[in-house]
Amino acid sequence: MIDRQTIGKIFDAADIVEVISDFVTLKKAGQNYKGFSPWTNEKTPSFFVSPSKGIFKDFSSGKGGNVVGFLMEHEKLTYPEALRYLAKKYHIEISEEEPTPEEIELHNERESLLVINSFAQKNFSQNLYDQLEGQSIAIAYFKERGFRENIIKKFQLGYCLEQKDAFTREAQKKGFKLDLVTKTGLVIRKDDTYFDRFNGRIMFPIHGLSGNIVGFGGRTLRRDDKTAKYINSPESDIYQKSRVLYGLYFAKQKIVKEEKCYIVEGYTDVLAMHQAGIENVVASSGTSLTVEQIRLIKRFTPNITVIYDGDEAGIKASLRGIDLILEEGLNVKVVLLPQGEDPDSWSKKCSSKEFLDYIAKEEKDFISFKVKLLIEEALNDPVKKAELINDVVRSISVIPDTITRSVYIKECSKLLDTEERILYSQVYRLRRKRAEDRFNQFAREERVKFQSTPIPSFVHEIYSEPQEKILVRFLMQFGNERLFEIHDEQSGIEYISVAEYIVNEILNDELEFKNLLYRKIFEEVHEFIKRGEVIDIKYFINHNDEQISKLAVDLLSSPYELSKLHKRKGANVETEDMLLKKNVPKAIIEYKRKILESAQKEKENEIRTAQEQPAPEDQINHIMQQYITIASLINAISKEKGWVVLK
Repeated sequence: MIDRQTIGKIFDAADIVEVISDFVTLKKAGQNYKGFSPWTNEKTPSFFVSPSKGIFKDFSSGKGGNVVGFLMEHEKLTYPEALRYLAKKYHIEISEEEPTPEEIELHNERESLLVINSFAQKNFSQNLYDQLEGQSIAIAYFKERGFRENIIKKFQLGYCLEQKDAFTREAQKKGFKLDLVTKTGLVIRKDDTYFDRFNGRIMFPIHGLSGNIVGFGGRTLRRDDKTAKYINSPESDIYQKSRVLYGLYFAKQKIVKEEKCYIVEGYTDVLAMHQAGIENVVASSGTSLTVEQIRLIKRFTPNITVIYDGDEAGIKASLRGIDLILEEGLNVKVVLLPQGEDPDSWSKKCSSKEFLDYIAKEEKDFISFKVKLLIEEALNDPVKKAELINDVVRSISVIPDTITRSVYIKECSKLLDTEERILYSQVYRLRRKRAEDRFNQFAREERVKFQSTPIPSFVHEIYSEPQEKILVRFLMQFGNERLFEIHDEQSGIEYISVAEYIVNEILNDELEFKNLLYRKIFEEVHEFIKRGEVIDIKYFINHNDEQISKLAVDLLSSPYELSKLHKRKGANVETEDMLLKKNVPKAIIEYKRKILESAQKEKENEIRTAQEQPAPEDQINHIMQQYITIASLINAISKEKGWVVLK
């Protein structure tokens, strides 16, 4: 672990403007600097950096923090990795505290796996030139495919010798432990025998974002139907296939510069396009895109163009996966290459300019492409046409932006000869069901964890305006922010927004805001959620009810940008949005606590009145039982939050 003194030196040396300028173009704006958000596709810059305070704030995404926080968020580094990045940039020698044995073992093993992969790459690359087998098979293959030597060396291509344990023996000679070599997936153990996984294959090293080799893809040149054409390294501590895109390490700077990422299918497609001068390209390596891969691209650009081979059957099989890109809010276009062509072959038939001109001319938005691809076989078959409409509606329904959905609905209404209102109705139904399912799952997974306190049904109308206002402010200012994540085997990671959490907590207990203005805002936010839409703040700012419009402006312009939480000078500035996971559930519980305390006083009065009358004993016992229930809930809340209940 890095000691506190070294951390202090790193923070003192790091210039937040200089560091962030490596990733975001900043311009001077008074005492601060501003630029376009690196996380959202905005037209007006709302990303600000304060050199005097050592903080950044992105008002479009709500992210903010110090220089380390920026690197963690933008580059997806861990806290220690971000510190090491800064130490390297500012030439600070890192002095680390003594780590625990477990930390040493975990760190050493991960580092060892990366070292072994690096050695393997060098070994495979040397085989191309130092071994006759590599020259006659692998180099001949690359020449046949038209790949130049600079591309071979850039992507560190290689060859694993045909002999079944050639690499295993080389690894042993270098002193690598076979159990660690086996963990990389380069070697397979069967009983007491070790042999190479990739023997006789062309090798494509797979690089992580930092440039480390995390895995390999291997292509066989054997003409054998029983042998898989391509195989990849198995999952390991350093390689998770769903979180890696082939070529992204070499493409990321160009993706940012060109503001677009091309997605192709295979390794050689990436090589061919680089050779043609088109470098902002990655490959899914023959598998369906995952949410994690899409989010990797989203860090660098919101614009994706998927390039399809001219194989209609293959395209139809992969259409569903692109819905994930739409769901992440990215702009997706599709290019269909001429029949029988793939990016590799097509790039060799035309120049870089001709290739790019072809893409510019032929690329279409995904929804329109999907309709035109499938509509021919459905035109004369009512059942197939209905299936097509439902299929298209499902794709449109996952798009988070309301305006984009509306544009697609209008376009598809014309293409499918279907009334807009029918498409709107179906989209609304699907989005509402998805939102309900997501929150129900969240409720099952998280309700116990957060110990959300239910309000008994016998607790009636209670007024708690200050707490209502706090919750409405959270809805206005942070309603679309992701609050909690849930994990689903089919759809991966889903998120519960601040608004979803608050609305469902209130409705599940059948509570209702008593301030009519707050209640109206709450109900309209609920309508956004039911439609599965993001909350449109401008809708409230420009509301036809002047009171709502004024309240929205007041709440959104409140001075809540930064909280004054500093662990040390310049080292830790926490913005309110960083504390949402703590503060939103706390606000809900405080709201319910106020209701319960008011109800407790009412029950005390009821008990006193019943005893003075006097009332029947069973009636008094019934009220007493309700009082005890309320008191126990208040105590439960207070213990959880560390509050003291004074009697």
